[in-house]
Amino acid sequence: MRDTPEVYMYSLNIEFQMIRRHIFVYFYDFFMRNSGSRNINWLMGEEDAMSQTLFTNIMIFDGSGEKSYQGEVLIQGNRIQKVAKGRKQIDRDGAKLVDGGGATLMPGLINGHSHIGYTDGSDLYSLGDTPPEENVLITMQHAQTLFDHGFTALIGAATGKARMDIVIRNEINAGRISGPRVLAASPELTVTGGLGDARQLHLHHEAFSIVCDGAEEFRRVARTMCREGVDILKIMPSGDEFIFPYGRGDSTVMIEEEVAAVCQVAQQRNRRVCAHARSSESIQLCLKYGVNIIHHATYADEITLDLLEAKKDDVFVVPAIGITHNTAYESADWGMPPDSEVALRHDRELPIASETAKKLHNRGIRVLPFGDYAFAWVPCGTDTRDFEHFINYFDFTPAEVLRAATKWGGQLFAQANAQGTGIPEMGEVKEGYLADLIMIEGDPLADLTLFQDKGNICMIMKDGEYHKPFSPRYQAAE
Repeated sequence: MRDTPEVYMYSLNIEFQMIRRHIFVYFYDFFMRNSGSRNINWLMGEEDAMSQTLFTNIMIFDGSGEKSYQGEVLIQGNRIQKVAKGRKQIDRDGAKLVDGGGATLMPGLINGHSHIGYTDGSDLYSLGDTPPEENVLITMQHAQTLFDHGFTALIGAATGKARMDIVIRNEINAGRISGPRVLAASPELTVTGGLGDARQLHLHHEAFSIVCDGAEEFRRVARTMCREGVDILKIMPSGDEFIFPYGRGDSTVMIEEEVAAVCQVAQQRNRRVCAHARSSESIQLCLKYGVNIIHHATYADEITLDLLEAKKDDVFVVPAIGITHNTAYESADWGMPPDSEVALRHDRELPIASETAKKLHNRGIRVLPFGDYAFAWVPCGTDTRDFEHFINYFDFTPAEVLRAATKWGGQLFAQANAQGTGIPEMGEVKEGYLADLIMIEGDPLADLTLFQDKGNICMIMKDGEYHKPFSPRYQAAE
């Protein structure tokens, strides 16, 4: 007999209690000695000096979408105290000076569609085969990988198993491991025959989703996820080109009552909902019930585009174009050659997704990069390939891409905060804003591929503390 969602979640909860007792005991010392930002400052004897740090001789991309400019930035505590443009100098008294050597200082990258709990597996369903003990370590490693690549905040868009994101978020917030800010997501809540339903009549097999049918079952599982501490509930109202013949990307697989039930729970408990919504009908259902984080939106028709535009001050769209591109053209080594059905479906979808994203952008709707970098053919850490995709497929300018990855990501993070307090001062180099910053050697507006090599990121700071102290390549080589 199939376990009910409640039994399934209870068993996972017990497993994770054991994980928390054992795994972190063994790995706590390693991470604190090697990657914990607080521990780095302690080892360097810089805790007092970090109260005021002045970055000089830098270019500044402030996240606004305007051109970079020469200037200086003063950090006090965890906030940006002062920004000076041009030849103006900030008072040096009491500050530790960091000469950037002409590097570009900018807001940390913010990922609006992260799957740190996925395993970079070779198929959509391998997540179900990964034991929770290994899965939690992979989740921790993925958070660290993205941090090393300049991501200072992650907004979960589904995790592989319940509580993966939650555990890592809590450990990061407690300072026991190093990592970016994390908003923890639930697993994907899907329906029988929807994306993630890996079951067969003769074999029960969980993948990366929790299968629910009917409003009451969705409501019960959503409440369970809130009880466990998620920030974001993920629903799957549309189909996808990966799962056929059950539901194509332009089909809607959840009914209105199911979407409404999850959204009601989220509103009651001050959580957010994000949605895998490719079809027009699924997007319209999401907008009707207050879902403002729309993933994909591939097949949005003109009526749906009008509805999205009417809510453009509240809604965010994350196309996750990388997985569409890579599945069409770069997935042969994982059983999806160009002439395979899956690759051909994504090849046909790509121009449709591109045209939709162009229309969204032209209507002033915030379209964010990143998403679905969590499989073997789109592995975690290659997320910034989206920058090129946004230019090549969506006609974004480099400055627009970086604005979407910083300022707009910060706006989304603030809205998606489960506690309702929000962190509005994110994603810009601006006085009073959080000191979540990176420095990159070279001019990212001239060459966005710089982000694909983490070695080009010569400084990473979160909340005013170094994850990676300023260390340019030329200096490290000496």
